[in-house]
Amino acid sequence: MSRFQTVSMPRQRTEVLNAFMRGVYQWMALGLALTAVVAFFTASSPAMLEALFSNRIMGFVVMLAPFGLVIYLSAKINTMSAQMATGMFMVYSGLMGLSLSTVLIVYTGQSVFSAFVTAAGMFGAMSVYGMVTKKDLTSWGSFLFMGLIGIIIASVVNIFLASSQMNFIISFLGVIIFTGLTAYDTQKLKVMGETAPANDATAVRRGVILGALTLYLDFINLFLMLLRLMGSTRD
Repeated sequence: MSRFQTVSMPRQRTEVLNAFMRGVYQWMALGLALTAVVAFFTASSPAMLEALFSNRIMGFVVMLAPFGLVIYLSAKINTMSAQMATGMFMVYSGLMGLSLSTVLIVYTGQSVFSAFVTAAGMFGAMSVYGMVTKKDLTSWGSFLFMGLIGIIIASVVNIFLASSQMNFIISFLGVIIFTGLTAYDTQKLKVMGETAPANDATAVRRGVILGALTLYLDFINLFLMLLRLMGSTRD
């Protein structure tokens, strides 16, 4: 191998990594933007709210459809075309907008804005940490996953208990867990980008969409936990 090849290979991998992570953040941002637009439009339209939430069955469909779609997308993304994966991610983002439109009705605009800005700052800081730290965050994975399962179970239980104290504890722990997941997932995506096959555009695009979905979920859940923790409801 020539001296030129020896020097250029790391540079090529750096370019692939940068392009991969740039794609992840761009698609994540587009997903969040679509979610925000759909949520605002739905919350501003009495006709849409009536159509979606006046019927209990339709309300459950709106709330549960994103959950089912994200499970399907995560499980099947490696067998999809890049266009299909991208389309399903955008459909999922739109469905989340329908589901989260209720947030704009329940909480004050100032609360939503404050929670969003706080979530953006925390997400950005932890994502940068995940990118630049030399520490291996792999050991965080099992701990954070167990914590995530714990708050899911506690949230289901609290639907029946309706305990404000438990809601506070769940939200507080949720902020910690999703803050940690942001750093953990970012580092995992960095490794994925470093090993992405530069000559397989479809595989790279699927990896970008999966990464965007992962960080999108981290951000949305961090935002919701902060909103529940510090938000003020409308009178």
